[in-house]
Amino acid sequence: MADTNYDVTIIGAGPGGYVSAIRAAQLGLKVAIVEKRPTLGGTCLNVGCIPSKALLHSSHLYHEAKDGMASHGVVASGVKLDLKAMMAHKDGVVGDTIKGVDFLMKKNKIDRLLGTGSIAAPGSVTITDDKGKSETISTKNIVIATGSDVAPLPGVEIDEKLIVSSTGALELTKVPKKLIVIGAGVIGLELGSVWQRLGAEVEVVEFLDVCLAGSDAEVSKIAQRSLKKQGIKFKMKSKVTGAKTTKSGVTLTVEPRDGGDAEEMKADCVLVAIGRRPYTDGLGLEAAGVEMDRGFIKTDNHFKTNVDGIYAIGDVIGGAMLAHKAEDEGVVLAEILAGQSGHINYDAIPGIVYTWPEVATVGKTEEQLKEAGVAYNAGKFNFTANARARAMSSTDGFVKILADAETDEVLGVHIVGPAAGDLIQECVVAMEFGGSAEDIARTCHGHPGLSEVVKEAALDVDNRALHS
Repeated sequence: MADTNYDVTIIGAGPGGYVSAIRAAQLGLKVAIVEKRPTLGGTCLNVGCIPSKALLHSSHLYHEAKDGMASHGVVASGVKLDLKAMMAHKDGVVGDTIKGVDFLMKKNKIDRLLGTGSIAAPGSVTITDDKGKSETISTKNIVIATGSDVAPLPGVEIDEKLIVSSTGALELTKVPKKLIVIGAGVIGLELGSVWQRLGAEVEVVEFLDVCLAGSDAEVSKIAQRSLKKQGIKFKMKSKVTGAKTTKSGVTLTVEPRDGGDAEEMKADCVLVAIGRRPYTDGLGLEAAGVEMDRGFIKTDNHFKTNVDGIYAIGDVIGGAMLAHKAEDEGVVLAEILAGQSGHINYDAIPGIVYTWPEVATVGKTEEQLKEAGVAYNAGKFNFTANARARAMSSTDGFVKILADAETDEVLGVHIVGPAAGDLIQECVVAMEFGGSAEDIARTCHGHPGLSEVVKEAALDVDNRALHS
């Protein structure tokens, strides 16, 4: 291995890293990918997006069978939760997907190097195995794609048993009677939803006064209202300052954000979900002279650092910490390294929360447009007026489309509702091609379908929605 020269060596085999490796190999480059985990796919595949979506779907099925299907004339008696089987299904999904990524590495003749990667010098990567044995390879280009790690909370030590991160929350062996979630972001709300559906009393403690911070204000409000209706409690404008564990549970010290007396909150289990931070420790970046910014790697518009031959993509460079954002960056970088060109429209990258109802957003919020002084028109349509949503008994939520007041170009779309993560995609395509609300409104949508809500919202931009 020491004598092998590569065109590209990628450190980190998450969505950004392995997709970049595939695209580089497709373009004829000799590629190596370095990963310390014995399995490929990074956080997303192993302990993040994929297993959480498996549990979200399974828990939704259980909840529907137990409480939701009777209104449709489907009466299921004696519905029981087999948590062990549910976890086995989740593990099976992860395992099968990992095998798929393994196959893609072999298919594209990508060398997979097991161990912790670090930059020995520009053009050299050292791989250290779990026994401390190291080898160094030569490479024209180095790509850092190491992703992110759980952000710690001072005073609350994660043990992955009683106080868990998202990793531990995916592996609980029993449903807690009381689960406290610290953080009302995507991860906290998704995993809180899982365990609430399975029978836990769930309370979310959030420092801010809104959940899903950064989302359109109306989206945050409606999403929180829907989750409250399902039984999740919220304690907003509150900060957790300490935690004590016993054999049976956790006692948190919680204070009002704006001052006041502290109180104690008890739970069987606590999930810390206050965000993530870039994983850049131990990569040799400082020694290589790579410039950093508050833990993130600084790059130019072509993902190049200040050091020739060293690049970075994904969570380590900031922006939205999303797998698909990292994938797009990885593809574009691979094409650049192969002498081609590419681009990413960061205003057309969707964000999705897989609660029920789902939440999906792309582009600017109303608040951002107002702050920037951009004149816009807003169109909105509720799922309550959609026949398909009524047939499904899934009428919570809306579609809102924001369009430039002068040009009608779509600037942002915000959806709370069934299948929001899929419905948003036609809007993403429209935005990618500079489409207008009128373009969406004039496009025929199948009836009866949920997508008609998108069309009606587009029509409403011009105040001519047909069914409201």
